[in-house]
This record gives sequence, C-alpha cells and structure tokens, in this order.
Amino acid sequence: MKNPLVLVALAALPLLPVPLFAWGAVGHHAICQMAYEELATGVRAEVDRLMAQDPDYENFATSCTFADWPERQRPTEHYINVPRSTRSIATLDCPLAEVCVLTAIGKDLEIVRDRSRTDEERLLALKLLGHWVGDLHQPMHVGYQDDQGANWVPNVGVCERNLHATWDSCIIETLLGKDFRKIAANLHDEITRAQREDWIHDTPVEWANESYRIATSPATRYCVDKQDACWYEDDNFLLSPGETQRTMRVRRSYLKRHQKTVEMRLQQAAVRLGYMLNRAMAPEPIMAPGQRDEN
Repeated sequence: MKNPLVLVALAALPLLPVPLFAWGAVGHHAICQMAYEELATGVRAEVDRLMAQDPDYENFATSCTFADWPERQRPTEHYINVPRSTRSIATLDCPLAEVCVLTAIGKDLEIVRDRSRTDEERLLALKLLGHWVGDLHQPMHVGYQDDQGANWVPNVGVCERNLHATWDSCIIETLLGKDFRKIAANLHDEITRAQREDWIHDTPVEWANESYRIATSPATRYCVDKQDACWYEDDNFLLSPGETQRTMRVRRSYLKRHQKTVEMRLQQAAVRLGYMLNRAMAPEPIMAPGQRDEN
C-alpha cells in the first residue's frame, strides 16, 4: 500500500451474520495477481490507469483485500447462505437474503463495464469485483447461516480458530507460504489451455455450486449428510444461539488432503476473473478470450 495502514484484529461478534474474512490476504492477492496476468494488453492498460488513481494501493493484486480491510465493505455481500436442505443453487437469486456475493458480482461488473461512469466509480467496482470473485470460490462462503459459514466450528490442532479460517488462510500459509507473488507465479504456470477453456464457460451460479459441493463433501467435515439435509453435527440439525459449538481437530493430513482443491479454486477464480475483465473492459474484440494477447 502507498499509505501504511494499521490493521486492527477484529473479534468475532456473537450476532454477526457473516464470516469475518475470505481467503485471507495471501489468497486474495494471489488470485488477483494471476487474473492480472490473464488480461489482454488493452485491458491491462485500463486496469493500470484506474489503479494509478488509487491513493492506497499500488496495483490491482493488493487492492483485492480492500473489501475486507481496513473496513469491511458491504458486509452482507461476501457470501451466500442456503438452507441446510439445499442440494444445489439454481439461480442468481440469493436464497435467504436480498443481496449476496452473486448479486454483488453482477452489480459491480456492470459498473466496471459502463464507461459512462466516473473513474472513481469504476475503480471502486474493480476493487470490489476482484474480491467478490475470490469470495465465491472459497467453499465456506457458500454455507449455513446458523454456523456463520463454519466460523462457529472451532478448531484445535494445526489450524486453530475455526474451520472457516482453516480454508481462508491456514491451508495456504502452512503449505504454500505467505509470498503471494511466488504462489501466483507457480499456480499460474500450471494452468493448462484446456483448463482455461473449460473454466471460462461456467457461470457464477456454477462457481457457487462448485464451492457448495466442496463445503458439503464428507472429506471437508463441515456438516453431516443426514435425512436429505446437511446437519451441524450428527445429533444436532442446526446450531441454535447459546448452544455448545462442536470442536474439530485439524491435523496436517487434513491440510494436505485439501491442498490441491484450494490451489484449483485459486486458479479457477483467477482465470474467470481475468476473462470477466477482458470481456467487460476490452477496447476492441478479444481474439483469445481468457488469455493475454501476445502483441
């Protein structure tokens, strides 16, 4: 950042209806760094032009945590809550609220695309859009309201705090490190042409369903599939206020089991964000969607 900011650790508030953070700084920065590498030349120039007007962030990658720090922006739009009986998400409508991360993506994408908007408006939307796409690819951001997207599933072991934080940052920082530029370079080099072509044709609804399938997989241990729903624990359908929260032990084997999934979610978010920006901000038609041109 150009202007140093003192970040104050936020305590979890019992009545807060949203997860505190998503991916953590390392994950969000890595996604947006990779997405930047996906941009066509003209789009990259436009992103750089807008970012040059920002007093706090020196590049697009670092701006992608703006929605979380130093003050949380539009807090109800970082996630999607669904009923515990949900099997899949069918539309862009938010199941339990008027707004969610799905609607946030659509809203800010339109502002980024609209050149009649001021640079200030488009810059703000660009920073938020980068964050929203990352959020939607974090599996715990498609979850249940009663446990706050696994914030109320405390952890002991390798990753303390809670299951949400394990997926936000512990898997990444423990196994991949804290240098987002190095992580981005390594993961970006691994993306194949076939993967790009496959990923860019999916929609935000499918991104949400991908996250939900990961979150509710038995291997994730977020919930228990029982009686056509995913229960908080085997003998408790949902977590009621004041109830004792279940504690989950996270070992290094858990981190290793899910490492490739986390890496893929970072890669998918980056490719899709880059493709989205290429389509929205291109000064002329792009010949190779989702990929930076060679001119």
